[in-house]
Amino acid sequence: MPWETPSSGTGGSLAVMVELRTVDSSTGKSKVGLDAGVDGGQEKVTIAKTGEALRWVRRAGSLPPMEHEARGICMYLVYYFPILQWITQYRWAFLKGDLIAALTMASFYIPMSLSYASNLGHIPPINGLYSFVFNPLLYALLGSCPQMVVGPEAAGSLLLGTVVKASINGGHSGEDDDDMNARIAGVVTGVAGAVILIAGLTRLGFLDSVLSRPFLRGFISAIGFVILVDQLIPEMGLFHVAKHVGGVNHGSSLDKIIFLARNAGKAHRLTCAMAFGSFAVIMVCREVKRRLQPRIPSIAYVPDRFIIVVLSAILTGVFRWDRQGLEILGDVKSSTGSPFTFRFPFIPTHMQNVREAMSTSFLIALLGFFESSVAAKSLGGGEGKKDGLQAMSLSANRELVALGVANVVGGCFMALPAFGGYGRSKVNVATGGRTPMSSIFLSLITVICILFLLPYFYYLPKAVLSSMISVVAYSLIEEAPHDISFFLHIRAWPELFLMSLIFLSTVFFSLSLGIALGIGLSLLSVVRHATKPRIQILGKVPGSHDQFENAETSPNQVEFVDGCLIVKIPEPLTFANTGDLKGRLRRLELYGTTTAHPALPRVRDPQHNSNIIFDIHGVTGLDGSGTQVLTEIVETYVARGVRVFFCRCPKEESQIWKLFEKSGIVERCGGRRHFVRSVDEALRMAEMESLSDFFEGDSGEVGA
Repeated sequence: MPWETPSSGTGGSLAVMVELRTVDSSTGKSKVGLDAGVDGGQEKVTIAKTGEALRWVRRAGSLPPMEHEARGICMYLVYYFPILQWITQYRWAFLKGDLIAALTMASFYIPMSLSYASNLGHIPPINGLYSFVFNPLLYALLGSCPQMVVGPEAAGSLLLGTVVKASINGGHSGEDDDDMNARIAGVVTGVAGAVILIAGLTRLGFLDSVLSRPFLRGFISAIGFVILVDQLIPEMGLFHVAKHVGGVNHGSSLDKIIFLARNAGKAHRLTCAMAFGSFAVIMVCREVKRRLQPRIPSIAYVPDRFIIVVLSAILTGVFRWDRQGLEILGDVKSSTGSPFTFRFPFIPTHMQNVREAMSTSFLIALLGFFESSVAAKSLGGGEGKKDGLQAMSLSANRELVALGVANVVGGCFMALPAFGGYGRSKVNVATGGRTPMSSIFLSLITVICILFLLPYFYYLPKAVLSSMISVVAYSLIEEAPHDISFFLHIRAWPELFLMSLIFLSTVFFSLSLGIALGIGLSLLSVVRHATKPRIQILGKVPGSHDQFENAETSPNQVEFVDGCLIVKIPEPLTFANTGDLKGRLRRLELYGTTTAHPALPRVRDPQHNSNIIFDIHGVTGLDGSGTQVLTEIVETYVARGVRVFFCRCPKEESQIWKLFEKSGIVERCGGRRHFVRSVDEALRMAEMESLSDFFEGDSGEVGA
């Protein structure tokens, strides 16, 4: 409910909570809209945007404590529950576009979710529909990207299927045990959601940067290839043949390629015609849409995949192709008989499945959040969009919470993992979706489908579902050549090696090996980058007084200062990057570079290191370990008779300076006079002290 505030001209202390309207005390009328304001003495408070509901403005005083606290709570509620923000901006003009977008997405992705569940996840098809019932609805309530639509993805469904197949191989369930397989799926989805939710609550929104681009591209391309090979077996009607050949259904892609080559002659012709014909039609429609959409934007509304699904089901039912050996979907129903069955995944009897699913669930969570992050950043919030919601700001941590809650709830109903998809969200935008209401409509349409339309899926050929998945798999692979070409052009051999290694290990061995290699190498790369000190040796630019450059990158453009080693530390000093700091400083003393091999003979004369100057302008952070290492370095130099100076230091009230004082660095260097404002000032100080020591030495000799 909006707070109405009198806009009389009386003075006095007043704090107002502004939603959308104010009341003019002279007329008694409400003033609504973008220019609604409150006049009071010397000020005028203006609401800049209609969507900034529940914002409070303080003027010349404060509210009573209870009211102030209540308004603060409202602000936090609006931030953490974005629906309270966008629902106040919703207009009838958005309704048509949101509804059309939802219908279009339902026609595309409801059949896809059936395919993901049955062909990739190895669970009942209806469990794929559950991902479009709960996840889009919950994301609409909690998500910060208005136009992003969440749902199941091929990669996550395939990874979930590996856990289900591992359970089957281990004897914990059977291939026909739909109830147990659905429960395992619920555990995997629930654990993935819990991982994402905990990451959001602990503000780990930066996790999408942990995995490198080459790892993601290599792994996603490998998943696309694995899916393509997997789907060839049902597309050729060889599923029952493969069941009687040991190790094929659960083997590597190489095993399946060998099986296909040996048994190609046993392929079912009608199934092949249906599968490859559907694949060809979808690919042609996809290319036609891509070429015509710039000139005819409305072509995006044509539900080509839905038409193929409907036609194939009608033709199969009319001509009874199922009697000729064409596999059909059959009855689509829950393993329990109820449309929606709640089963909490985190119960003691499921702990064994939780342990088995942990690593895979973690990767599903990481890949899902990465794809969601890419989609959200591409679509953006509501900033600067004239025809959409306003003042909707993206937040990585809120995205984690929204996706986590959605998948935890989805896991309770044994749904597939669901995250934001860039392609699906682009369909939403292209077909008129402007607000999260399109996601809510999509959930409602899926509920209607589950309750009333499932019998119409009976004659849907499984070969058509496989061909639709193959199109998705192709889309996962088609971006790889661009990345490979780019890395070849810039000669990024380590990235190409990482992509190739992950792709080959995933294709020829297993997904788990590809996962382990990819995450391990990515984490090693991050750790190596974080622990490498980036100290530099500086040289003076000839003809200047206070200009210094990196001597390693431009050795011919600088000159070294006799008797001084100038070291720049351009980064915070923490436990991560100070482990090898002493060794790198030693290399600078001996060779003038950190890249020289320690076995080489000394290049720099010891006299050039009688003064060492640390430029610490880039040291914006310092922890206890870094302080200890720096203290030991200073003690070593002082014990050797080397004068130590620090320049461009932080302010004395900063935490870094306090650590310098408490650790004794300031005292050991010779007091505050050794902490100066610039490198040039440090050089003058070093020269003065050198001359002073020289004359003191001469006077001592004369006196003797």
